[in-house]
Amino acid sequence: IMLHSTLALSLLLIAVSSNLAMAIKKEKRAPQTLSRGWGDEITWVQTYEEGLYQAKKSNKPLMVIHHLEDCQYCQALKKAFAENEEIQEMAQNNFVMLNLMHETTDKNLSPDGQYVPRIMFVDPSLTVRADITGRYSNRLYTYEPQDISFLIENMKKALRLIQTEL
Repeated sequence: IMLHSTLALSLLLIAVSSNLAMAIKKEKRAPQTLSRGWGDEITWVQTYEEGLYQAKKSNKPLMVIHHLEDCQYCQALKKAFAENEEIQEMAQNNFVMLNLMHETTDKNLSPDGQYVPRIMFVDPSLTVRADITGRYSNRLYTYEPQDISFLIENMKKALRLIQTEL
């Protein structure tokens, strides 16, 4: 009987401690869930409203990435985005970052339709920058993996436009 209860107690302790370890691990990894693979070192805001608030407060432009998990073009862009050091660094330091897997109610964020991937910039003055576009006339705000340097230029443009206009 003694052996049986000791075994039961040990099993209980193992179960509790492994659950605790998983809870602690989850706790530590919390911010990663918002990155969704776009960059774990980046601080991501959760909602568009939070993004607008942070942009205004920090005087940094908001970068909004619309994407879907099961979209192969989104996956390809995400990989290129996450692997590019210059983008990751700018995103960490100079932008308020948001990636969304659903549309916002702000129609200004879909001036030419609700396609993915779509990347738009919002000025700290809360103006959606419809003038910062990618290189495809049929989908103005889409980028492909080979357009990463173009996206970097657009990020710099978003930063430059704030400084000159405020």
